[in-house]
Amino acid sequence: MKMDNEHESRNVDDRRSSSGGGRRGLPSMGMMMMVWPMIKPLLKTKFGWAVIGLGAVAYFSGFNPLSLVGMGGASSSPTDKVADEKQAVFIKKVLRSTEEVWNEVLPEYGMRYKEPVMVLYRGSTRSGCGHASAQMGPFYCPADQKVYLDLGFFDELARRHNAPGDFAQAYVLAHEIGHHIQNMQGTLDKVQSAKQSWGNSSKANALQVKVELQADCYAGVWANRAHKKFGILEKGDIEEALNAASSIGDDKLQREATGHVRPDAFTHGSSAQRIEWFRRGLASGDLRQCNTFQ
Repeated sequence: MKMDNEHESRNVDDRRSSSGGGRRGLPSMGMMMMVWPMIKPLLKTKFGWAVIGLGAVAYFSGFNPLSLVGMGGASSSPTDKVADEKQAVFIKKVLRSTEEVWNEVLPEYGMRYKEPVMVLYRGSTRSGCGHASAQMGPFYCPADQKVYLDLGFFDELARRHNAPGDFAQAYVLAHEIGHHIQNMQGTLDKVQSAKQSWGNSSKANALQVKVELQADCYAGVWANRAHKKFGILEKGDIEEALNAASSIGDDKLQREATGHVRPDAFTHGSSAQRIEWFRRGLASGDLRQCNTFQ
């Protein structure tokens, strides 16, 4: 993906130094119960108190001392800060390209684009929609009109889902920006109202699938217009995006997690559906071809 000559967006709230690998809140009750058998003997000696003190300092400085004994889970802190910064610069450039594209495209449909803010973080942070954590993956919050992105997700996308590549990452952000456009159109409010009346049901899930597939189509429209405007696409880029769309389809994720597929529990669409709607937006470059609600 050709982004070397592009500018970075200024609509970025970079919290990487103050979230996840940075300052931590108090440990959870579950964690305290888990480590209590190790802490209890240490309370009996001055040396033990010293160990506890050092552990506390390390924890609130961003290092999980439990990782030394194989506990505490994986950290979202980057192991290579140079690579982490390079990735941050790249995704800021992608955000800038979405701003330039949608500022130009939306007036064609009688709309004025309002640029959202992208929050970059590591581990966890607060959002207008509540607590945000790396386990949630990237998401758009309509309440504060911000996209929340833990850069560690891209490592997960490459390793766990076998979907590496810079354009795969760009597709993920473009999808979330698609939700911002839906929010501007009033689509998200209408869908939320309908879902509340239906409760937690397969009907509500099916409606959410339509929302997600439309965001995939909008991501395709962005790719179409961005390439025409900037010439960003290189050989293999589209395949990266299609692979990413396929890798995070509900059917594939369910099969990997449980060994079987439940279409009534889909919330984002099958791999085939996600590919189809991204392709539709990519081929047409036209928002009118993205009506998944028909």
